[in-house]
Amino acid sequence: MRFFYIAVFCALLPAALPAADWVSLLEGGSLAGWTQPNGSAKYEIVNGELVGTTAAGSPNSFLGPQRSYGDFILEFEVLVDPRLNSGVQIRSHQYPEETTTWVYNGGRRRERTFPQGRIHGYQVEISNEERASSGGIFDEGRRGWIADITGDPAASKAFKDNQWNHYRIEAVGDRIRVRVNGVACADLVDPLDLEGFIGFQVHSFRDPKPAQARWRNMRIADLGRHAWQPIFDGESLGGWRHEGGGNAAVASGAIRLTAAQGASAGVLLSNAEYDDFTVRLKYKIVSGNSGVFFRRAAEPPPDGEPRSYEIEVAPDSAGGLQEPGRRPWIVKPDAEEMQHYYRPGEWNELAVSARGGRIVVHVNGTRTVDRNDDTGRRSGRLGLQVNARRAAVDVWYKDIELLQPE
Repeated sequence: MRFFYIAVFCALLPAALPAADWVSLLEGGSLAGWTQPNGSAKYEIVNGELVGTTAAGSPNSFLGPQRSYGDFILEFEVLVDPRLNSGVQIRSHQYPEETTTWVYNGGRRRERTFPQGRIHGYQVEISNEERASSGGIFDEGRRGWIADITGDPAASKAFKDNQWNHYRIEAVGDRIRVRVNGVACADLVDPLDLEGFIGFQVHSFRDPKPAQARWRNMRIADLGRHAWQPIFDGESLGGWRHEGGGNAAVASGAIRLTAAQGASAGVLLSNAEYDDFTVRLKYKIVSGNSGVFFRRAAEPPPDGEPRSYEIEVAPDSAGGLQEPGRRPWIVKPDAEEMQHYYRPGEWNELAVSARGGRIVVHVNGTRTVDRNDDTGRRSGRLGLQVNARRAAVDVWYKDIELLQPE
């Protein structure tokens, strides 16, 4: 079973904030302070509504406030011509230079090159009843679908053609949740962007008869910002301790783990314990095997009880999830898919989110695990493994940062 683009739908979103915390996005009935970075669709305010009208030959158009948002709750109502696809960009950016990336769409991956200035980032989908994708999340100009809700019986039917549809989007930390007409749709955990601009989309359109998307009652509650906090200073092993075989040292701003082939297993453990968190880091394997432990017990628990989760970082299983001594594979990575996201001999980016029983893992931006209600441990230490059972170990870790949940 593949876990790369599965959305998990969870509990209801928090109740509406007090009225004093909300700000109208169309305060004063003016688009002053708004900007249109892409496309030539026409945007105007008509009777208190934001109206976007397609323009012949225009690429995707976006219009939004000329500022960046981190954590927020955004609400609006939208009425869109069923012929027209639309959406709302959140936490988005423009490429500073021409960029090539892997895009997942239509059940397959392909490389695409995007020009300088191209919009990229999370797009909350506004579509029609036939497509059944409204309320999902598409990574515009980057990875493609990352929260596809079309297989969810309730979410895929929440949006209604030819009527006003209410959206509520909550972005807090690395979690984004979407409701359409009160129905829970996407529940995405993704570490790539914690802030960026908002943009209301009028999609490119080929029909000679123009189409419109209309928004009203647009309001936002600014909830501040989350920030990554380093838990390795790049200079010392303060806050960490080494146990067992092998060696741990700091070199060139990174942690270097080494061991001769056949050496006993070792681990570099954090002194601190964590329950719910997201950790991200970069790692490079020169030789041998390693893994990232999380929620590891300080002492071995009674027989049959879990001691730790482990994320594999080895070249043949990067991004897989295990529970050492209890479950060899909870999620085993797909070998073919791994060719697209793992970079042998180079620095790789790993992000691990643990919220209760939900475990989400990304390697170089690709989700390899999204598991809900898992039965493993709920708290413990982080650890970097030294495993020299089959080969000498030379593995590097750097830029280790933690994000506390909402």
